[in-house]
Amino acid sequence: MTRHVFCQKYHAQLEGLERPPFPGPSGQAIYEHVSKDAWQAWLKHQTLLINEKHLSLMAPETQAYLAEQRERFLTNQSYDHADGYVAPPQSSQQSSQQSSNQSADTPTDTTK
Repeated sequence: MTRHVFCQKYHAQLEGLERPPFPGPSGQAIYEHVSKDAWQAWLKHQTLLINEKHLSLMAPETQAYLAEQRERFLTNQSYDHADGYVAPPQSSQQSSQQSSNQSADTPTDTTK
């Protein structure tokens, strides 16, 4: 049986994570208040920030920066974007497939 949470990002009752994403109070708060869809959207955005800003995950300042951005992203505050990033062009076949599918930032409501 899947568990549901009221997602603080999407403001809807959605499927929750199976377990906290990391130990400690922050991981527990995410587990209790962030949907699986919102977490996946954050992971995608985090990867974009790391790659485009050439961040070193070993640097304590990078870890603090990503923690701050994660909080801002998941609570719908203003958050950083990768400067100058341009998504790769899609072929017409990919575009038609994606238009029939939901985007990664759109939650899937399984309660209906």
